[in-house]
Amino acid sequence: MTFDHQTYISPYTWRYGSPAMRQIWSEAHKRRLMRQVWVALATAQHQAGLVTAAQLADLQSQADNVDIPRSLEIEQETRHDVMAEIRTFAEQCPVGGGIIHWGATSADITDNVDVLRLRTAVDLLLDRLQGVLLLLADKIEATAVLPTMAHTHIQPAEPTTLGYRFAVYAQDLLEDYRQLQALRRDLRGKGLKGAVGTQAAFQELLSDTDMTPQEMEAAAMRLLDLPYFPIATQTYTRQQDLRVQQVLAGIAASLHKFALDFRILQSPPFGEWGEPFGRKQVGSSAMPFKRNPINMENVCSLARQVAALPAIAWDNASQAILERSLDDSANRRIFQAEGFLATDELLLRVGRILDEMVIDREAIARNMAAYGPFAATERVLMAAVAAGANRQEAHEWIREASMQAWAAIRRGEANPLVALLQADEDLGRFLPPEQIRGLMQATDHTGTASARALSFAQTVRIFVGQAAFKRG
Repeated sequence: MTFDHQTYISPYTWRYGSPAMRQIWSEAHKRRLMRQVWVALATAQHQAGLVTAAQLADLQSQADNVDIPRSLEIEQETRHDVMAEIRTFAEQCPVGGGIIHWGATSADITDNVDVLRLRTAVDLLLDRLQGVLLLLADKIEATAVLPTMAHTHIQPAEPTTLGYRFAVYAQDLLEDYRQLQALRRDLRGKGLKGAVGTQAAFQELLSDTDMTPQEMEAAAMRLLDLPYFPIATQTYTRQQDLRVQQVLAGIAASLHKFALDFRILQSPPFGEWGEPFGRKQVGSSAMPFKRNPINMENVCSLARQVAALPAIAWDNASQAILERSLDDSANRRIFQAEGFLATDELLLRVGRILDEMVIDREAIARNMAAYGPFAATERVLMAAVAAGANRQEAHEWIREASMQAWAAIRRGEANPLVALLQADEDLGRFLPPEQIRGLMQATDHTGTASARALSFAQTVRIFVGQAAFKRG
């Protein structure tokens, strides 16, 4: 079987995801892990006195020598992928081949292999997410005091700081990191429980030994360093797959929000952020002037794909009929790998853009000058009432001036609101013009945003540092 660009190959094969993540989900790695499980089972059975040292050594000597073409050839005859791999392994092991898979069912092997791969893939995502969080901490600290217009309903609202906005994204992703840590801690294999989970075959096999099925299972799983469910049917509960995909979908949601905001802020009416744009980069085949946010559009696109995967995992978990049905097998081959490959790509791409993004401070200042004065009217209103004005009357004076200012902005003129309020005779009875000008400095109206953003950046650094230390 050969794969090149003359036939369909998945975009994850070459376009999305890292080589490291592709290796985790590769067929060769999967089959090596299958052999590790068989060797672990044989080792436990050797401890029980069922397998000789020579048989075990034979298996160990061939554990890394996978032969995919031969296995696929056998599968054409057997129509059973696990049985084909057993026979391929057995052909390579003239001494020990006859005891491979003794007492086991296919899912005793494949389900434990799946969790070994899930665990390694989660470890890689934890590394990726750490990197993105530290880049966000850098951005928070660099822009913590930079005023920028905040928007609600995609309309100018009040000022915030750019660092505080970055802290919003960092807070979501830090929670995703915690969820990913918890997932890593709780991942469990099936163990070795046989065809319907009762260990009946193993109990019979071990009946004349001093080892119980539970002891054999524990010994084998210790060799794999893999915790396992105490209760399983033919498979581990598919609720675990659902939890995995939900955590990935949560990461995708956080990155999608960042990417969508980025796309809005890169649009010319805002013009505040920008993706890096190469000297020879082409924005559009039809419109040479275009500078499209292609990376963030890619993030949104892949994130939607990840968001769709929990629905498939939900179906598998909720429709696992009695002790097992095989209607989850084909889709699990696809969504487990692709969920991780897509999330891997999302984190890599967002990390690159965070590192290289352009922040246009002139555009930020221009938008503040245009829309910030409207937000500052709240300060004028409060001061006027404190000076003795009727709150409802003062609100109307400011509203009328604001409507005039909006009309001027729509005509493309500079915002005249400060001058209009200074010239308002009613307002002037309570506030002198110089006080109004001071109150209308919207850049001063960011509350505690800067301090809390900087504090959260430290929270990120401490948490990531502690997590890296524990994992290291």
